[in-house]
Amino acid sequence: MSNIILIGFMGCGKSSIGRFMARNGYRLVDTDSVIEKDAGRTIKEIFADEGEEYFRRKETDILMELIQREEDNLVVAVGGGLPMHARNRALIHKLGVVVYLRAKVDTLAWRLRNDTVRPLLQTGNPRQKIAELMEKRSSTYEGTADVIIDTDGCSYEKVYSMICLLYTSPSPRD
Repeated sequence: MSNIILIGFMGCGKSSIGRFMARNGYRLVDTDSVIEKDAGRTIKEIFADEGEEYFRRKETDILMELIQREEDNLVVAVGGGLPMHARNRALIHKLGVVVYLRAKVDTLAWRLRNDTVRPLLQTGNPRQKIAELMEKRSSTYEGTADVIIDTDGCSYEKVYSMICLLYTSPSPRD
């Protein structure tokens, strides 16, 4: 399939880049938005009422549905924790080219400084939580990605042009 799957930590730009790409011919599927719409509740409410595992199962369900549809020209922005599950890593590779939008902890902390909706950041020290989670997740993100793009200080246009340039190159998994 000729799709682009955006992975990375919350605040790295997956949804924003996805929306930018949607204005340039792709159809955006933001897994967090799909889950919220289907549930009629926010992610924060889903985490509180059903727990994280329930949420993660819903992410997997969306990936399986997208694979069954066999659509092309999608940009899929996935939740930051989605690639942490081996089954999801296999599924996103069935969907298309996996692009890791990487950002430094300080950049993420700055971008997320006013966030009040992400359940994992509702703590006394969000920067420390970001650093802890990034330490756990970064090697998985890197190992899952076909392409890695550093987003620190980059405009949407620059990230988009890098994706387009790298996307036309052969995938290392081909």
